[in-house]
Amino acid sequence: MIYLALSVLSSTWIFVVFKLYDIYKVQTLVAIIVNYITACLVGLILYDQPLKVQQILGASWAWGPIFMGALFITIFNLMAKTSQVAGVSVASVATKMSLVIPVLLGVILYQEHLTFFEVIGIVLALAAVYLVSGKGKGIHVDRKHLILPILVFLGSGVIDSSIKYFEEEHLTDAEIPIFSSMIFGFAALSGLIFISLKPNTKEMTLNMKNVLGGIALGVPNFFSIFYVIRALCSDLCGHATIFTINNVAIVMLSTLIGIIMFKEKLAPKNWAGVALAILSIILVALF
Repeated sequence: MIYLALSVLSSTWIFVVFKLYDIYKVQTLVAIIVNYITACLVGLILYDQPLKVQQILGASWAWGPIFMGALFITIFNLMAKTSQVAGVSVASVATKMSLVIPVLLGVILYQEHLTFFEVIGIVLALAAVYLVSGKGKGIHVDRKHLILPILVFLGSGVIDSSIKYFEEEHLTDAEIPIFSSMIFGFAALSGLIFISLKPNTKEMTLNMKNVLGGIALGVPNFFSIFYVIRALCSDLCGHATIFTINNVAIVMLSTLIGIIMFKEKLAPKNWAGVALAILSIILVALF
């Protein structure tokens, strides 16, 4: 469970950093690229085996980081667009409710068995995500923008499912750092390609503030992936349990930090979501 707790803390810190970007006017896209480069370097530092490029490229999982790296930057931009046209709440709900995709795939492909209490816990988790994320009058998406949260939902679910697949079918313990590192390396490469094709790139500045913002994001970003893979490898509990606890605990903890650090106000339904999140974690973890 220590790996799962560290994954939750790392992922929650990512949300804190994003909030600080807004306060200190960090250019998000530039910082995101620096973040991916930083995360890649952290993985290379932690990899304690000889770095043989030919051997790594010949590994059965070598295509995975290429696919996932491109998906990372794509989903990031879709999340940004969803936040702009439909609201942050919609983007948050779409991202975190995607936990149902790896859970269902675990049941279908890997014959994982869910107890009655786990099913109830997962349903409560989805309700908790909706209630905690919903601000103001509620969550509403115009029909013309509906495709955006759907793509975020599917893309986030594919990322989690891919992590599960490679952990189950391809990775050894020693390969986790280099696998994680390569994901972020290819995400950085995809981001640089995206920037080169984007108009108005002159507005982007590689200054100390943006670089430090990227480093502050890159370290926890690496460990959020690294530790969730470690948790999946531990076999302490089922993958459905891990993905549910991970996603719901991140939502709950980031909400509480928002209250404490940034003086955010919660409506009664948000507090109800926090209570449901706690209950869902208890049900999924204990049963």
